Amino acid sequence: MSIEFIGYVSHQESSEIHLPKGPAVNPAYIAALAQAHEYGGFDRVLIAHSSASPDGFQIASFVAQQTKRLGILLAHRPGFVAPTLAARQFATLDHFSAGRAAVHIISGGDDVEQQRDGDYLSHDERYRRTNEYLDVVKRSWTSDAPFDHAGAFYRVSGHKSQIRPLQQPHLPVYFGGSSDAAIDVAGKHADVYALWGESLAAVEETIAKVRQAAARHGRDEHIRFSLSLRPIIATTEDAAWSRAESILARAKDVVAASPNFTRRPKEPKNVGSQRLLAEANKGNVVDQRLWTGITALTRAAGNSTSLVGTPQQVCDALLEYHKLGVSTFLIRGFDPLEDALAYGRDLLPLVRGAVAQRQGAAEAIPA
Repeated sequence: MSIEFIGYVSHQESSEIHLPKGPAVNPAYIAALAQAHEYGGFDRVLIAHSSASPDGFQIASFVAQQTKRLGILLAHRPGFVAPTLAARQFATLDHFSAGRAAVHIISGGDDVEQQRDGDYLSHDERYRRTNEYLDVVKRSWTSDAPFDHAGAFYRVSGHKSQIRPLQQPHLPVYFGGSSDAAIDVAGKHADVYALWGESLAAVEETIAKVRQAAARHGRDEHIRFSLSLRPIIATTEDAAWSRAESILARAKDVVAASPNFTRRPKEPKNVGSQRLLAEANKGNVVDQRLWTGITALTRAAGNSTSLVGTPQQVCDALLEYHKLGVSTFLIRGFDPLEDALAYGRDLLPLVRGAVAQRQGAAEAIPA
């Protein structure tokens, strides 16, 4: 099983330990961060989405311009752009990036956040809309003839796009969402299903559940899995844990001062955050080195669990997830630029080397 690493490019410098600074769209910072990931050997970078963030398509185009090899994973929320238009936008980006584009579908798990952009559908209705949305998008990407569509959310007559994705049959579709409604849609549409960083047992359980959903569509052997984490590495284990405690201390001040965190509900509505909080409730450290300090502090504000240790220790922990079927790791640090370079230098080569060695040993065993 192959291995893929995805980093993260934000539109300005910020994290749980850095209050946002500089212009809301900082081209120099975006370029530096993208190039650091490319230099570090990452396969892709995620460009996130929220109801307040700058337009991701334009950031993605800029990242493609500033790099030569780095793939782009653009988060996209169905429901705000017609699916036929979105299909053409993604296909166009795929051409301008020389086939480096992928889409990360996030239907939205927070009613209040959705309503800031005028979306008042319920949680399960959003996933039904996403299912239909992706039906239309994929048909626009692949149909050789004009087609009609009449569904609960979209109606199209005689649509045929002049632009197809450079990648065939279409861009890779990554998919996020932990509810039963989300997993049902992921089973039908996802090339890669994305999980947040939970315990080994919880990840194994979710992988089995998603494969079962995919099997209903004959896709259980097709779907792959991504895990999101915030590795904290240092030259010794004690130094890594000391750094984790320093990050937590600094994060307390930032979280208290940042509207991104202060306006979050005390009890998150989305199932993914609820599952992360359940892990945090087990203790400050789950399994051997899955640290939940930032998860508890931020009430599971997205990707917030960390693997803490030396590069080799974190590598070993990642390999345990890889054994369960995780082939993609979406990792980002609390010092985004510096950590991207550190991961590329100290962590990614270890993991890739171990995976290659394991695959070589497996291939050497007689059938």
